[in-house]
Amino acid sequence: MDARKVILLVGALLIAAVTAFMARNLLVGAPAPVAGAAPTAVAENTTEVLVATRALPVGTILDPQAIKFVAWPKELVEGAYFLKADGDTSKLQGTVVRFAIPAGQPITQGALVKPGDRGFLAAALGPGMRAVTVPVSAQTSVAGFVFPGDRIDLVLTQTVAGGGDGPPLKASETILRNLRVLATDQRTDKQADEAGKTVVSTYSTVTLEATPKLAEKIAVAQTLGSLSLSLRSIADNQGELEDAIANGDVEVPANGDAKAEKAMLARVAARPDDSGTTFSTGADVSRFQRRTVPGKAAEGAPNGGVAPPATGAFPGAPSPIRRGPVVTIARGNDVTAIEVGGNH
Repeated sequence: MDARKVILLVGALLIAAVTAFMARNLLVGAPAPVAGAAPTAVAENTTEVLVATRALPVGTILDPQAIKFVAWPKELVEGAYFLKADGDTSKLQGTVVRFAIPAGQPITQGALVKPGDRGFLAAALGPGMRAVTVPVSAQTSVAGFVFPGDRIDLVLTQTVAGGGDGPPLKASETILRNLRVLATDQRTDKQADEAGKTVVSTYSTVTLEATPKLAEKIAVAQTLGSLSLSLRSIADNQGELEDAIANGDVEVPANGDAKAEKAMLARVAARPDDSGTTFSTGADVSRFQRRTVPGKAAEGAPNGGVAPPATGAFPGAPSPIRRGPVVTIARGNDVTAIEVGGNH
C-alpha cells in the first residue's frame, strides 16, 4: 500500500472519530424536554369538587377532616356535586350523611341532610338506635368541650339514704359507655369564630344515641340522681375491642376476610355498652364518708347493736358490723345471751 492510501485511510478514521464524539456530546448535553403546555391543558379541563376523605356510613356527622376538594374532570362533573367555586364548606359542618359514601367519591347534595330539614335526626341515627335527650350543667358536661360526633360515658351520681340512722351513702357509678353525641342544645355542628377556631359554649341538654334498652336505663337514671358526661379518648375503642375479642364477646371472621373484619371493627367501635360498670362511694374519696347504706337498728339487740344492712345496700360493699351466733346460758333463773365470734 502506498503512502497516499495510508494518509487517506488515517484521515477518514480521524473524521469518523471526531463526528462520533460531537454526536455524543450533542445527545448527552441536550436538555430533557419540558411539557409546558400539557399541565395547562389538564388544569383547563378540570374543576375542584368535594369528595369524602374516608368512608362515610349512613348517619355520619360531617366534620372538617371528613371532606376535601380535589381536581375532577369537567366532563364527569354532575350538577349535584359541591364545587369549590360555589363557596366554602363551613355550611356543611354538622350535616348528616343520608346515603353511604365511599372514600374518594364526590359528595352529592342529595346524600346530606342539613340541620332543620325534615327527618334530620332520624337520618343521624344508626339502624335500630334511638335518640335520648338528657339535661346537663356546665360542671357535668365537661365544661362545654363535648361536641356532636364525640363519644362519652354516662356517670350517675346519687345519694342513698337506706333505712337507718346516720348520713346517707353517696355513690357515683358509670352506667353506660361509648355513647355517641348527636346534638348539644339542638345544635349538631361545631361553631367557629372568624379565625376558624372552635367556640366553646355551655349547654343545658345533650342528645345521645342509644339502643332501645339503654334508652330505658337512661330514662330511669334521670330520676335517681344527676347525670355527668365523661369524654372518651379516640384510642379507647381499640383497647376495649381487644378485651372483647379475648373474652369471646366479639366473633372475629374465621375466613380472614379483610372486608368482613373491617365491618366488624366498625360495628364494635360504634356499639354502646352497659357491661362492666364501675362505681365509687364516699369512703373511696374521704375516710369520713360511708361505704355502705345505713343499716336499720335491730330491736332488742344488746348494747344498741345494729342489724345487718338493708337489702338496698350497695352491691359488693362490706357490712360495718358482722355478728356471730348467740349462745344462751341458763343458771337457774339467770339467763345470759353470749355472742360467739363476729366482728365488733
